[in-house]
Amino acid sequence: MTRLRNWYSLIDKIPGQTYLWLAILIFGASSAVTRKLTQIGAQHLIDGENPISLCNVLFIGNLCSLVILLPIYGRQWNKKTLRQLSQKDWFALTAVAILSGALVPGLIFQALAITEVNNIILVGRLEPPLTMALSVWLLRERVNRWQVVGAIAAFIGVTLTIILQTPETPMINMGGLRLGIGEILTAIATVASVAATIIVKEYLSHIPLGIFTIFRTALGTVIFYFIALVLYGSDHFAGAFSPFLWQWMLVYSAVIVVLGQLFWLKGFRHSTVSVASLAGSFTPIVGIIAAYLILGEAPTQAQYIGSSLILVGIFLSQVGIQLQTSRTVALDQASVTQIQQGMGFKGI
Repeated sequence: MTRLRNWYSLIDKIPGQTYLWLAILIFGASSAVTRKLTQIGAQHLIDGENPISLCNVLFIGNLCSLVILLPIYGRQWNKKTLRQLSQKDWFALTAVAILSGALVPGLIFQALAITEVNNIILVGRLEPPLTMALSVWLLRERVNRWQVVGAIAAFIGVTLTIILQTPETPMINMGGLRLGIGEILTAIATVASVAATIIVKEYLSHIPLGIFTIFRTALGTVIFYFIALVLYGSDHFAGAFSPFLWQWMLVYSAVIVVLGQLFWLKGFRHSTVSVASLAGSFTPIVGIIAAYLILGEAPTQAQYIGSSLILVGIFLSQVGIQLQTSRTVALDQASVTQIQQGMGFKGI
């Protein structure tokens, strides 16, 4: 018992920033890890099919996440708390679950199948400037000139990343401009994620994290499953109950989804807005490094040009955030979402 108390005492002494950076390492590597898992599955075919297909990763990964999240947040699902939620709350929760729980990961996983991880990471940087623009327009939030200039720089960087791509991946012709299909899917996913973020900030800031997380994951999984059935047929999930798939998904869910979230929330409680935002801004950098180390994807010339401007935008935005606030983060769903919206794909 004494050893257990000493262990908890030691954990409490770890600075909050340490947990934040551990979470960033996990979240940043998620795209590369997801692609690597599908490559491992391709080397262990079952009846000629890859058991670790991207659809199976998303579907089974979500189920495993629910198994792990329920014991952690299950106590929040009580009658007293649920009675406090209005019909508008449930409608907003459903909308967010459809957007960020089913549509966004489905599009990102499809993009992962046809384009480079680095492109997905960089195009995903559209999310912060779009969210900022809509927050100012719809929610009347205030921003300073540093954040505006940073958002413009990031937007230009993403645009250059998209239009300067070489035709090595599936592309479509739009008015003479050739755009990668994977990049387009990522951009659509980004818009959907921004819409979900606005809904959360406007209507769901009072919702307990446990209710929000479990509801979004559960409903998003069900919706994604039926969409995949309609688009691909029942055979698409043929390997969903393969022991080989489940052993990898349990590790994937425990580390990428649950451990990453727990580290993030643990550090979030003991950090300021500026520190949490600064840590989150490094996610794409970690992602590009992970893509190189795990997949051997070296950045292309277009990615170097785009990422340089994006890094300038991140730096300017962080200057604006540092000037704007230094308060400790209030642990509600709006503040969690506001910081995480700039981090891109986080595994699920």
